[in-house]
Amino acid sequence: MLHCSQKKQINKNVFFAVKSYAGKGGQVMNHFMILAVLLPLGTCYTSYSQQESVVFPVTYLNISKDLDLQRLLVEWDVVKSAHDAELAMSFEIQVRRTDEATTVWTEFHNVTLDKLRKPLHWTWDSDIPLECMSHAVRIRSKAEASKIWSNWSLWETVPGLDNSNRSGPQIFPKEKFLAEGSDITLCCIGGKGQTIKEFSVYPTVDVLKRTNSQVRLLTVENLSHDKGSNIHFYCYDEDGQLHQAAFFVGKPPDTPKDFSCHTQDMKRVTCTWREAETYFYGRNSPRYTLSKTSSPKIALCKASCSKQCSCSWDIGHQRIWNVTVTVENPLGKKTATHVFDVNHRMYPTAPFQVWEDCTDTEITLHWNYENNGIELFCQTEVLQPDGKVELHNSSVADSRRVTVRGLQPYTEYRARVRCGAAKHFWRWSEWSQPLIARTKEGTPSGKLDIWREITPALGGRTVTLFWKQTPSFQANGKIISYEVTWKKIEDGSKPESISFSSVYNSTRIFIDNHSYRISIMAKNNANFSLPSVLIISRATNNSTEELKEGQVNGTDDGIFISWEPRSIYDSYIIDWCNFPRLQPCDLQWKRFAPNTSSAVISSVAFVPGVRYKFCIYGSVANRASLLEKKIGYLRELPPRLDPIVRKVDLTYNSVTLSWDSYLTNESEPGFVRGFHVYVSPVQGNCNLKGSKKHILSDESELCKYTIENPEEKRYTVKHLMPNTKYKVVVKAFTGGGETPITDFRYIDTPYNSNILYFVFLVVIVPTVVAAICHWKMKWVKECCCPAIPSPNKSKVLSFKEFKIDSEKVMKINDCLPDVLATDSDAEVQKLRPVTWSSLSSTSTEDKIDGHSSSWIYPSENVVRDFPPTPTHQTHTCFENFAYSSPLEAESDPYHIPETLEAGRTNQAVMLYQPQCYLDIFHEDAASTTREIAERKNSLRYISQTDVHCLGERL
Repeated sequence: MLHCSQKKQINKNVFFAVKSYAGKGGQVMNHFMILAVLLPLGTCYTSYSQQESVVFPVTYLNISKDLDLQRLLVEWDVVKSAHDAELAMSFEIQVRRTDEATTVWTEFHNVTLDKLRKPLHWTWDSDIPLECMSHAVRIRSKAEASKIWSNWSLWETVPGLDNSNRSGPQIFPKEKFLAEGSDITLCCIGGKGQTIKEFSVYPTVDVLKRTNSQVRLLTVENLSHDKGSNIHFYCYDEDGQLHQAAFFVGKPPDTPKDFSCHTQDMKRVTCTWREAETYFYGRNSPRYTLSKTSSPKIALCKASCSKQCSCSWDIGHQRIWNVTVTVENPLGKKTATHVFDVNHRMYPTAPFQVWEDCTDTEITLHWNYENNGIELFCQTEVLQPDGKVELHNSSVADSRRVTVRGLQPYTEYRARVRCGAAKHFWRWSEWSQPLIARTKEGTPSGKLDIWREITPALGGRTVTLFWKQTPSFQANGKIISYEVTWKKIEDGSKPESISFSSVYNSTRIFIDNHSYRISIMAKNNANFSLPSVLIISRATNNSTEELKEGQVNGTDDGIFISWEPRSIYDSYIIDWCNFPRLQPCDLQWKRFAPNTSSAVISSVAFVPGVRYKFCIYGSVANRASLLEKKIGYLRELPPRLDPIVRKVDLTYNSVTLSWDSYLTNESEPGFVRGFHVYVSPVQGNCNLKGSKKHILSDESELCKYTIENPEEKRYTVKHLMPNTKYKVVVKAFTGGGETPITDFRYIDTPYNSNILYFVFLVVIVPTVVAAICHWKMKWVKECCCPAIPSPNKSKVLSFKEFKIDSEKVMKINDCLPDVLATDSDAEVQKLRPVTWSSLSSTSTEDKIDGHSSSWIYPSENVVRDFPPTPTHQTHTCFENFAYSSPLEAESDPYHIPETLEAGRTNQAVMLYQPQCYLDIFHEDAASTTREIAERKNSLRYISQTDVHCLGERL
């Protein structure tokens, strides 16, 4: 049946279709049939047209609240005609709070009315407690086919407690339980006319706050039990009145895990399950109830929980059970169901009274258990000393014993037993109490590992024997003694033996220089072990060259040793002392396969800075031979002492340091690799050629020189600065470095002697000479510049005839020149001739300073007559090669005297000019007439080199 609202379009379509069809075939179509179809459709069309324009307002509205669920319950209705028409209606519902101007919730609710006229209902869960403030609801409606809404109903209000008459503050909601991870909003309402001063929570968590004058809201999100299962809220009003509320945070219960039931005696059933954590304790902790599924209200037993929960009851003759366990706490409840057959849930009790029978390789276990008429089979667990577990099952049902074979002699084992139903096996019982059993002793298996140390002695040798148990050696009991036997190999003499307590692992025997066979056996209460044999070779007097000790290096795992393999040996042995500085030194040894040529020796006794000595032996047929010696350190340390510098040789630019030989012995903490020489000026940084920079901890800088020869005892540092103070130190270094630099030796380089010599020659010597000269001035003057003799003292001038102004005047004829020098013959010819008596002339030419000179030697008896001296041209001269002094020069300075004797005019010679030397080659030597005039009326002595006058030098 179609609703009218669904027939609108159908009504129109059918009307036009029928009308069209009637027009074409009206004669066939029955008119009454058409009317029967059109009339109902027309009625629906009319009704639907009315819905589009008619509204159906809300006629009834009621609001209530459920405070436990914090939910508003809304009930309303519309006019009767809407129900009669069974209209599909839409309702818009709005919710607001009295202190908020805007709507807090809007929702559309669609419903189809019926003719029963039942009121309509809608619920709304508030996010804040309904007690905190008043809530109002209004509704409007419209038919779904209509576009017109009715008018809003009036606001219907459900009052909160914010308007009530209270004497103090209150917190809402009341105390309750909260689920972990949920959110909660609380409010605190002040008393009438009072405002809230503080609203807080403890422990402190992140909160969101909203407030007005009288009501404060507080929201806590994502509640957690991490800070405690209880959360407390505190509210104070302005009068200081307090109200608090506590909330419990936890989890709702979970479905019980591992829920199962069993019986141990076929009389009583026990069900167990695992409890889940809910964080509710005490009276709020989970409550468990076990009941038949068919009768959930009748509990079969009372559950108890510790590590797990259990509940037991008598089953009587019932074998099939269907039970349900229910867990409940304040946040909810969960159930679990289990169906079982008691015959298939047999869980035996643990065996008891377990004991054993032992041999050296077997243990037989015995036990008892409660006989409940159920056939059981059992399983034994044996724990080996290495932690391995073996399980042994009994082969016969109801057997109460089992034998465990293949065990080690004199070994402790741990055993326990459990049983299960042989038929309808469901679960093993609990283990019995563990039994500790030890097998009996057996013959030791394997051989001892033995070694020796040979020391020469008077008349023979002292042999110290060592032995130890190797991993391959099995004592198979308690070792009570060791048997040592030695026998001379050559003559087959009777062997000697001695027994030692098990607390010893070494002994010392004396043998002669022959070869010996030594054997050692271990003994327990059962028997002796196989003998371990060692051959001591015959002692020889041939001195062998001492083996050179090679150096080996330490690693993170130990000391690495390598050797040259030899094919003739069937094994190698390395021995060393764990404590080389003590006696006894705790000798240790280790064997290696013949194809081994290197090993890392490690020991807990190895410490850095201790030198260890290793001897490598090759062994063949139990006879060992020393092959190599090695020394090394687990880790080298810096040397304890530094070289002592005994001598320092200094020059102005170098220093030579000499030190004693550095003694290296076993007590050294490392191998001395060489020396470092550090140099630095006291003031400033060092930058010497050929050195490397070295920075100290205090950021000071040194020059570093490395000497890689540990035998070196001398080193010269060059390129130093003269007259500078330096600090030096010599440090020895090993593979572990060197000790920190703390003490320096200070040196001062001298001045540069070459500079002193230069200063001495340039400054000191001249200064001394000047001082001496000043001191002996007169003597120096007489030696270097002798006094010129005075003409007044000359004997030539002893006559009294001629005097001019009290000065004696020498006659020209009284002064004969010894020699006359001219620079060239041509100049001589220019001179005016004079007549000499008995004159003989000899001419000699010489090359002097590149000039040609002629020398004229007059006779010793030359007669020279001077005419009377004119009154106004008189010249009186004294001349030799060193002196010239004209007395008067007037108008004719170049006047030539007259010829001498008239009878000698036939001999013409050049008259020597008495006035001066004439320099005929150097014009710059000419003197002025003024210089000649200054000589007037005076007799002067002039050095030949200083004679200057008018004319030229002859």
